[in-house]
Amino acid sequence: MSAIFFDIQPEISVIICTYNRAEHLTRCIESVIAQTFQDWELIIVDDGSSDRTFDVINPYLEKFPTIRYLKHHNRGAAYARNAGIQASLGDYLTFLDSDDTYAANHLESRLDYLKSHPELDLVQGGLYTGDDIFVVDYYQPDKLINLKDCAVAPTFFGKRHVFFDLKGFQDILYGEDADLWARAGQRFTIHHLKTPETYHYTRAENSITQTILEARSQPSTSPTPPAEAGTGHFLP
Repeated sequence: MSAIFFDIQPEISVIICTYNRAEHLTRCIESVIAQTFQDWELIIVDDGSSDRTFDVINPYLEKFPTIRYLKHHNRGAAYARNAGIQASLGDYLTFLDSDDTYAANHLESRLDYLKSHPELDLVQGGLYTGDDIFVVDYYQPDKLINLKDCAVAPTFFGKRHVFFDLKGFQDILYGEDADLWARAGQRFTIHHLKTPETYHYTRAENSITQTILEARSQPSTSPTPPAEAGTGHFLP
């Protein structure tokens, strides 16, 4: 069966998943537009937002043919990322959370690294957080770990077939990034980048990570978060 033709054939597909983050989206999208590497498409997956998300995105849709928008009923991060993967056209896939940004050379640095290391299929890391951020260890939920030592899904940058061969992210409460990273390591050649720190991370106040940390700070009579609700980022 021959492939369907599209008038854009980008080298990189950037997938932004968003849910009620209208106030952050402009800064996020502008960081993609400002990339030094310009052969990209941007797929914005709206996971059922009820705020002004579409009002923010629509002017970009009208101006940039390389930006597309999908919306579905709220299903969570894994489903939203998978929808973006399925809709993508690029040879390489990567992600960006809607309250984060890229440094201008982010895409260029990741693509150059993979092309200069053709044995690699998937890389992640290079996270800039400003202050140290500690999150619940996925494998040891009673301990904390520095986020920079973790596998963080939006920093994933890999060859297209990796995500399709793995059938995308698993729909679990928390830990879909650690799960995919572990599965990728069993079948492909992966690498954790420390530098350059070109992914600029911001933890939203109502993120799952923050919710788990707050639950841990409560008295011992409070319900204990389930093990699968750990950070989901830990690098074994």
